[in-house]
Amino acid sequence: MRELLERKKGLRRTILIVDDEYIEREMLGAMLSDSYSIMYAENGALALEMIKRDKLLLSLIILDLHMPEMDGYSLLELIRSDSELRRIPVIVLTSERGAEAKSLRLGAADFITKPYDMPEVIMARVSHAIELAEDTVIIHETERDALTGLFNKEFFFEYGKRLDQQNGNAPMDALVLDINRFRIVNELYGKNYGDHILKKLGSFIHELVQYTGGLACRSDSNCFCLSLPHSDDLAAKLPGYVARINEFLDDRKITVRIGVYSDDGSGLDMERRFDRARLACRKLRNTYETGFDFYNAELHSRELHSERLISDIDKALAEKQFRVYYQPKYRISGGKPVLTSAEALVRWFHPEFGMVSPGEFISLFESNGLIQLLDRYVWNEAASQIRKWRDSFGVDLPVSVNVSRVDIFDPQLGDTLFNIAESNGLTTDKLLLEITESAYTDNSQQIIDTVSSLRERGFRIEMDDFGCGYSSLNMLTSLPIDALKLDMNFIRNICTNQKDHRLVAIMIEIARLLEVPVIAEGVETEEQMLLLRELGCDIIQGYYFSKPLPSEEFDKLLAKEIREGNYDHN
Repeated sequence: MRELLERKKGLRRTILIVDDEYIEREMLGAMLSDSYSIMYAENGALALEMIKRDKLLLSLIILDLHMPEMDGYSLLELIRSDSELRRIPVIVLTSERGAEAKSLRLGAADFITKPYDMPEVIMARVSHAIELAEDTVIIHETERDALTGLFNKEFFFEYGKRLDQQNGNAPMDALVLDINRFRIVNELYGKNYGDHILKKLGSFIHELVQYTGGLACRSDSNCFCLSLPHSDDLAAKLPGYVARINEFLDDRKITVRIGVYSDDGSGLDMERRFDRARLACRKLRNTYETGFDFYNAELHSRELHSERLISDIDKALAEKQFRVYYQPKYRISGGKPVLTSAEALVRWFHPEFGMVSPGEFISLFESNGLIQLLDRYVWNEAASQIRKWRDSFGVDLPVSVNVSRVDIFDPQLGDTLFNIAESNGLTTDKLLLEITESAYTDNSQQIIDTVSSLRERGFRIEMDDFGCGYSSLNMLTSLPIDALKLDMNFIRNICTNQKDHRLVAIMIEIARLLEVPVIAEGVETEEQMLLLRELGCDIIQGYYFSKPLPSEEFDKLLAKEIREGNYDHN
């Protein structure tokens, strides 16, 4: 449609004059013919045929109200009721007092009174009606998502704000609807299938909005926002909506999650209502059935706490509120266990909250990219500590540091790590880089390329949490790694659960085929240690040997192990 309008801008627009009076028809045409191409119809029935035939060509219809066969009122009603014809503006011709109001109610854009006088006024009315209609068409196209016909995100929020103002900020519930694993659906079944699902879901949402009121948009590739008049029994209605969604989609492969903010009349603006609905939607991220959840006080408190942690990270880094602890790793493949390396683990000692668990802030920082700042802090602290141990004890104890998924996609990653090692006088093999198994499945080729580049510079790579990701056996043969680190969940029940015992044995055998050592974390008992040694595990860490220690306590442990000959100098 936009292309048609653009073509028209360089051409003469076409007007259809419908009037059974020949002289008046010709007079009006003469007034407009210098600027427009004119078509004529002598009655409503003939005009309707011409309008349907030339609907994409016509820019305006000038319509007399009183004609034989089909009068102007009837034709106007037919035009306005047709979704394809209603875009064409209609100016009515009338000499009757009161006819203007009726015509405008039926959808006329303007009127011209008979007898005709002041041609410049007629030209102005015609030009204004055409421009207004064309602007409306363009706005309609740009405000709508082409695939689903719902509003685009920008127009959705703009219209929503206006509705709030016009309705005295009446309570409006916010719903965020997201398709689970949509990227995988697209990859497995193709984009056309994905578009088909989006259209069907869009149809359901349009039907729901039409029924309940409010408005909706497609806010992202597979995410939709619905703003509905507040309902006290929304929780009771949602199971019905879920059932209706399943009926619309008619596809067991597709499930959705719905986050809901029920407006309590507190006066939150539209953006904040949907921020809270999104938070409730994210809470369902790891579920794979169609379902819903409400934003509540617990989520609100957690949200405020998370925002506080995010805002405090810069100050925390500057004041060294983050402290790096070190958990020793022992080689058990020989006779007696010997200290061979350590893992750097970060702790946050917040001035107000006390010690904040890594489980609270690590995933939070990973989700917004701040993890890069924290990772670089830990890398620098670990490298500095390795140098201090060399200066104090004459040994270069390697330390494992975490490399997050965000870091992997940084083109300067290799240079950053190399410069950290070099500035502390270390060879690159003293920084052991831990990358989780699941990271290799995100964008496997890019990660393999990045890791290969790091290994070429001398860094050693440990695949962390092996067994909890989705690596195929075929992929494992091509992964550039120097060690496999077993997920601690397999170790916890290794002595009591035969399934876990067999899985660990299989994973150790895989490592043997790959010719890389195996590291087990979370080892807490001697029984676990002995069983792992029997299965062929090379290195272990966990509370059996030591909890993570601050640097000053690790110094004492290192001095003791060196003194007693329990340090691996290889």
